[in-house]
Amino acid sequence: MQEPSPQEASTQKPKIKWLPLEGNPDVWNTIAHKHGMDTHWGFTDIFGFDPELLAFVPRPVAAIIFLYPITEESEKQRHEEEARLTKREQDISPQVMFFKQTISNACGMMALIHSLANNKGLLGPGLFNDIIKKAKRLSPEERAELLEGCEALANVHESGAQEGQTKPPSLEEEVSLHFVCFVDVDSHLYELDGRKPFPINHGKCTDLVECSAKVMRKFIERDPGHQDYSAMALSKLSE
Repeated sequence: MQEPSPQEASTQKPKIKWLPLEGNPDVWNTIAHKHGMDTHWGFTDIFGFDPELLAFVPRPVAAIIFLYPITEESEKQRHEEEARLTKREQDISPQVMFFKQTISNACGMMALIHSLANNKGLLGPGLFNDIIKKAKRLSPEERAELLEGCEALANVHESGAQEGQTKPPSLEEEVSLHFVCFVDVDSHLYELDGRKPFPINHGKCTDLVECSAKVMRKFIERDPGHQDYSAMALSKLSE
């Protein structure tokens, strides 16, 4: 990779890096409920991607969070998809709110924000509502800058990263797992991944859980030699 010139290096912003969030519903619910999400809704584990196990997911569902390993194969697929969709422009609903991710290891928080930004009816007053209101008329890149400059969000993330069942890695450690979010907007399934340049429209969707599972199973089928796949649903909780 070509090194930046001294002039370019002097103008480049320092890379912001956070500790990763654990894929633990309790951690995500603590963050979301404390900062404005309706307590009648919450993140729950999905125990598998087969129809029998998906039947146990509480309904209704507002978003699906998917965790997968970043591998040579997954990166190859990502770049091929980007090249294909750049040539063939997608039809993206203007109702989709998409954020670019520029903070390293922030994919968990990005997925959480994407799940709420595209389900604004689940939010009351609080940090996430404030961020989403400020982001409404911004571009995805400007939204990334908004998140970079939000000290309150950084503090919330830092606290959440310490709350998991496993000890968080050091900031210097390379993290090879990545969260993405699936939502239904205007009866289409969208994959929201801040590492990608745009939302991915996966087509018509009549059942968010089933439609998301089809895409998640494709991730696994393309790169089956790994076990680090998991998912959560943002569901309405039983009374």
